Amino acid sequence: MEALWGLVADELSKVETIGGQRYVDRHRKRGKMLARERIEQIVDPDTPFLELSPLAGWGSEFPIGAGVVMGIGIIEGVEVGITATDMTYRGGSSNPRTVEKGSRFFEIVAQNRLPWIALNESAGADLPHQADIFVPGGASFKHQTQLSKAGIPTITVGFGPATAGGAYTVGMSDYTVFVRERGTAYLGGPPLVKMAIDEIVDEETLGGAEMHSRVSGLSDYLAVDEMDALRITREIVAHLRWEKLGPGPTEPVDEPLFSPDELIGCASADVRVPFDIREVYARVLDGSRFEEFKPLYGDKLICGWGSVHGFPVGFIGNNGILFSEEAAKGAQFIQLCNRTSTPLVFLHNITGFMVGSQAERGGIIRNGAKLINAVSNSEVPHVVLMVGASYGAGNYGMAGRAYDPRFIFTWPNHKIAVMGGRQLAGVMDIVARNAAAGRGIDVDEEQLNTQKEALEAQIESESSALFATGRLWDDGIIHPNDTRHVLGMALSAIHSNEVRGATEYGVWRH
Repeated sequence: MEALWGLVADELSKVETIGGQRYVDRHRKRGKMLARERIEQIVDPDTPFLELSPLAGWGSEFPIGAGVVMGIGIIEGVEVGITATDMTYRGGSSNPRTVEKGSRFFEIVAQNRLPWIALNESAGADLPHQADIFVPGGASFKHQTQLSKAGIPTITVGFGPATAGGAYTVGMSDYTVFVRERGTAYLGGPPLVKMAIDEIVDEETLGGAEMHSRVSGLSDYLAVDEMDALRITREIVAHLRWEKLGPGPTEPVDEPLFSPDELIGCASADVRVPFDIREVYARVLDGSRFEEFKPLYGDKLICGWGSVHGFPVGFIGNNGILFSEEAAKGAQFIQLCNRTSTPLVFLHNITGFMVGSQAERGGIIRNGAKLINAVSNSEVPHVVLMVGASYGAGNYGMAGRAYDPRFIFTWPNHKIAVMGGRQLAGVMDIVARNAAAGRGIDVDEEQLNTQKEALEAQIESESSALFATGRLWDDGIIHPNDTRHVLGMALSAIHSNEVRGATEYGVWRH
């Protein structure tokens, strides 16, 4: 596991200078802070910043991190969503992964009712990729206005250019702050204006901070420099008088009896090696207290109640494959947590639902459908931790990405796919042999084995934690030892909104 985390850490270390040291140095020579430095200066001292999707874009042609930093921080005691564009890579322009990352971030701030702070400096869309940006990218403006409609404050700070769509981001904000002689906003820059209407105009006259503060009214506050802009933004957040709608911590916040620093040793780098999910519970829950539900029934699904940093939580974790009994047990437990408006944490280490004639006679489809029904219609917040495999319909029954959990975090050993690479390659091998037999022809054993090995290698690569996080199938890979703290931050953010359970579900077969 340490080796796997080392690979992730190496990738994370590249993000801060993804544009290259030359552009980092040039940015600093202009007297500007980097994206993460701006975040560090605006959040309350000695408070954590929960960065989300830091490796978005990994394995693609686009930069790791997608050219923007996004996460949850604390400003004037208020939990807020913060975005900061990275001007050191292609002028902070948006690429297709930026659009996807931004869309996911809007989901998070809307669902959890977090004020949004945009530390803006961007050249707009990365035009060579406009075909993959233009249509889906338009949703960001809709999402922003819907935040405001819902009463969730939006604040944009202009540190540099805001061009075309970026200018609308400024215009749609509840509050705007511009840095003098730095912040600009215009639908079309000087070259476009010259081409379109043959007007020659400089940036400051066209859309500079002074003009927008004194003439157009787009700017609400004019800052003398970057630090002044951050100071003003902190004051804006302070006067919001923002209050959480959900309950605060109600349980004793005791350190676990078993050290969270041992979490990295709980699971193997090989997801085929089993481990007891209770070992994770013992190192995450307050005081290691866990009230297990139905401990003698469906023992491959470990359900029960505890608390993390004082927040009551229902835990559902895998100790193996899901049988009919486990599915029925999980569905009942989800109902109970909804009755008491208790958030749920799902810990994935699942290879799927059991198959075979005995499983079918035992009602695996009926009870499996019941579990997915319960997950789909549950209304309490869900947080997902991928601590091992997440294969097949087991991913669905454990509130995978398609089921809109509030947050998904993964350990570096995580694997996700319709099934394991070996199993999938084996299935396709059987299909090929049966097809050949049906046509009455002999198979080419060498060719078939080569195809099987290639397919297995492909699936293993495409099911890795890095592959998944690069495609935003999760909200970030975390060090296992940080699990308790990450969970605590996620649960705290969740309680910025009301927490209320469902009272109705779809039809269940009994």
